Order: sequence, then structure tokens, then C-alpha cells
Amino acid sequence: MKSFFKKTPKLGQHLLTSRDIARRVVEAGEVAHGDVVLEIGPGKGMLTKELLAVGARVIAVEKDPEMISVLNETFRDEQLHKILPLYEGDARTFLTSETFSQHVTPPYRIVANIPYYITGELLRLFLTAPIQPQSIALLVQKEVAERITRSKKESILSLSVKAYGTPLYIRTVRAGSFNPPPNVDSAILAISHISRDNFTGISEKKFFELLHVGFGQKRKTLRGNLKRGLGFSEEHLEQVWAETSLDAKVRAEDLPLNTWLTLSKKL
Repeated sequence: MKSFFKKTPKLGQHLLTSRDIARRVVEAGEVAHGDVVLEIGPGKGMLTKELLAVGARVIAVEKDPEMISVLNETFRDEQLHKILPLYEGDARTFLTSETFSQHVTPPYRIVANIPYYITGELLRLFLTAPIQPQSIALLVQKEVAERITRSKKESILSLSVKAYGTPLYIRTVRAGSFNPPPNVDSAILAISHISRDNFTGISEKKFFELLHVGFGQKRKTLRGNLKRGLGFSEEHLEQVWAETSLDAKVRAEDLPLNTWLTLSKKL
């Protein structure tokens, strides 16, 4: 019988091999005994073991059939006792399915080592879910975590995350903590205080439309982008800019979230 320990991941995932890092991710997710945790892409189960060790009930979604075989073998008892429901499929489909709404009951948390190439897409699905998680802890590319939490310039991604929660850069994770090792270092990104409180009296759809148009041409002024993209008159924009004490030449990347929310209300 071929040993399942020799199976390697597909689908762009780098499997976590450090137990210490796995523990730090669980801590970053604020996971406690009795919590319901949705884990995306468990691979061979390094994070899964640490989640179960603190007494969480883990709902795992894995796309790779070979990793499903590994997980079934490793966590046979946990599945038998329904501590670890395991679903095979694409997380993006799962998050918008009836299975998700039926089996992931609030309150719940998300902890995951996700494929880096769909980080933005998964963050959007996590944060805009009809029933949002309490907290999120992810292993992502270091550059992405820094862009969201530390950059002096904002981006659509950083503002989108901050609109729903409080992001925090927990620590850097070296490439050697994974197999196969990625070409860049990673980081633990935590998002807490997740809610829709910022959208009281503001349409989420209109806010993100404003955001996307504002960043449409990064080198152009925000005012020019909004005039061209949404058809606001120069007079109206001038009035709003005066009310919010904005420089006429300000660019989209220079405005913090609170200013974007104010503009969304006024425009």
C-alpha cells in the first residue's frame, strides 16, 4: 500500500510543516474550546490538529482529492464522532452554497492556509458572507499582509478589509515552514471585530462602486476619476471636497477608510 505521507499538494498550495506556526495561527484566530471553525484547504491537517487540540469543532473544505484521502486516514476517529466534517470541493463554491448555510452555524471563525493566488477573492467571500465570521486568521504572502496592514498608501484590498474588520500583522513566516517552500516569505494575517457597522446608512454596493471607480486610474486625481467614471458635476465635487477639506489633487490611495465612508455618504 502506497504511503499517503508521500503525496504532494496540487492547486498552488504550500503545505504548512511547522507545528509552532500552526499554533500561532490558531492563537491569532482567537480559537477557544467549543468554537466552530471553518478551515479552508487543510492539506494534510497540520492546522487541523492544532484546532482540534484546543477543542474546536472543525468544518474542513479541501479541493485536492489526494489530500482528502490523507485527511480521511489521519482523522478517521474525529470524523466518526462528527468532530470534523470534511467536504471535498472548491471553497469559493462552498462559501456560496446551501451546504455552507446549513452546516456552518454562527458564531464561527475562519482559520486557513489558503492558496495565495485567490487571497483577494477569498477575503471578499469571507467578509461579505451573509453570516460573517467572528474572526479570521490566514497564512498569506507577506507582501499582501503588509499592504493591508502597514502600507502608507491604501488600495482597494486594504480598504475592503478595513471596511469590515480590524486587520493585524501577527508575524512573518519564513518560506522553510512550508512544503514545497514558496518563493516568498509569508505572514499570519488576523482580522477581528468583523461586522457591517460601517455600512449603517451606506449601501455596500455603492461604496464599492465608488472605491473601484476612484482607483480606476491610480495616477489620476480622485476627483477626476469620479467625474469621468460616475458622471458627477464639477460643481458638486467641488462642494463635497470643500466640505471634507480635501485637496483637489488628492489621489485615491491617499485617503483613509473614514474619508471614503464620508465621501460615500455625501456623494
